[in-house]
Amino acid sequence: MYKLFEDRNRQFWILHSLGWLGFAIVNYLGSLVQETRDAYLIVLALDAYVGWLITIPLRYIYQRIWFWPPWRMILIVLLLALLIAAVWTSVRNFNYWEIYRHGYRPDDWLQYIKDTPVAFYVMLSWSGLYFGIKYYQTLQLEKQKSLTATNKAHEAQLKMLRYQLNPHFLFNTLNAISTLVLINETDTANKMVTRLSDFLRYSLYKDPINRVPLEQELYAAKLYLEIEKVRFSERLTIEFDIEQGTERALVPSLILQPLIENAIKYAVASQVNGGAITITAKKFGHDLLLEVSDNGPGMPITDGIPKSNACGVGLVNTKERLAALYDNDFALVLTHNEPRGLKVNIRIPLQLEQAEANHVEGNSSR
Repeated sequence: MYKLFEDRNRQFWILHSLGWLGFAIVNYLGSLVQETRDAYLIVLALDAYVGWLITIPLRYIYQRIWFWPPWRMILIVLLLALLIAAVWTSVRNFNYWEIYRHGYRPDDWLQYIKDTPVAFYVMLSWSGLYFGIKYYQTLQLEKQKSLTATNKAHEAQLKMLRYQLNPHFLFNTLNAISTLVLINETDTANKMVTRLSDFLRYSLYKDPINRVPLEQELYAAKLYLEIEKVRFSERLTIEFDIEQGTERALVPSLILQPLIENAIKYAVASQVNGGAITITAKKFGHDLLLEVSDNGPGMPITDGIPKSNACGVGLVNTKERLAALYDNDFALVLTHNEPRGLKVNIRIPLQLEQAEANHVEGNSSR
C-alpha cells in the first residue's frame, strides 16, 4: 500500500477517482429514498464521469498558481470553481432531461444552470481537498528534507566523535617504534607497526553509524592494548572477562577505546609499578553490560559522575555517541573499584547480529 501511494502522480489519480466514485455512491444512496428508475443510475454514472473529467484541468492550473500571492490564488480558485460548476451543472441537467425525462427541453435556458450554487460547493470541496492534500504533501516533503539534513549532521557528528583519536597515543607509539629501531629490536618494532596499521585501518574503515559485533570491538581493543603493552611491558596487566554469547552482540565501533585509553593514562602511566585493566562483558536481561575497570588511584565521584574533568574528552564523547545512537535507552556510570581504582560501566540494549538473531528466532519457534 505504501508503494502504491509513494508516487505523487499515481496518488492523485487514485484519490481523484475514489472521490468521484464516492460522489456517485452517496448520490445513489440518497436517491433510494425516492422511487427512481434504473435509468437514474446511468445519469449518476455520467454525472460522476463528467465531474471526474472536467476537474482534471484544475489540477494543472492549481499547480501553476501554487506560488502565487494568496489573494490572487483564492480569486482564481473561486472563478474557476464557478465556471466549472456552471459547465458541470449544464451537462448534468442535459443528461437528466435526455435520459431520465426522455428528451425534455425547458423553455428558459437559465434552467440549465439553475443548480450551479450546489455544484459550486462541490467544486470548492474538490479544490479544498486538492490544496489540503498538496499542502500536507509539501509539509511531509519539507519534513523529510529536514530529517535527511538532520541525519546527515547527526552522522557527521558521530564520525567526528568517533575519529577523535588521542594524538598522544600516536606520538607515543611512533616514539616507541623509533626507540625499538634504535636499539635494534626490529622484530618487535615491525610487530608494533603492523598492529598500529591494523588498528588505524579498523578505526578508519568501520562506519561509526553502524554497530559491529562485540568480538570485532574486542579485536580492536586487543590491538590497541598490544601496542601499549610494548610501551609499558610488565607494568601493564590485561584481563578479559567475556560472558559466552555476548560476542555477537552489536555495539558502537571503538566504544571501548577511549575508556581503555583513560585507564592507561590515569591508572597505568601515572604509577611507577603500572596497573591492571579488566574488560568485562555480560548479559543482563535484555541489556548488554560492558565494563572497563582499573586498579589505579581513582578519582572523586558523585552519583556516577566524576567531580573533575580529569577523564578528558573521552567520557564526554562516549556519552554523546551513546545518546545519539540509543537516545535515552543507555547508561554510562562511573563507580569505585575495590580495593582501589575506577570502573566505567556501560549499559546498552542487547541487539544480536542479524544472522545470530535469525538463528535464535528459528530455535525458539521450534
